[in-house]
Amino acid sequence: MKCIVCKHGETAPGFVTVSVDRDPTIVVVRNVPALICSNCGEEYLEAESIARVETLVSNAENAGMNVAVQQYQAA
Repeated sequence: MKCIVCKHGETAPGFVTVSVDRDPTIVVVRNVPALICSNCGEEYLEAESIARVETLVSNAENAGMNVAVQQYQAA
């Protein structure tokens, strides 16, 4: 797909690190599948990846964690 930010690059599959800060919990999720612009580096997450990251963040919050580093794993 064409990048909607720079309007020049094409996106390609790759992996990114996502950080979520929900005071007082900070969650870092590594190796999240994403589409990445070849020109500007803008990252696009698909709905399935967003839902999985949200689940990981909720689990960390419910466990009372202040800082958590998770590896993305498909559900």
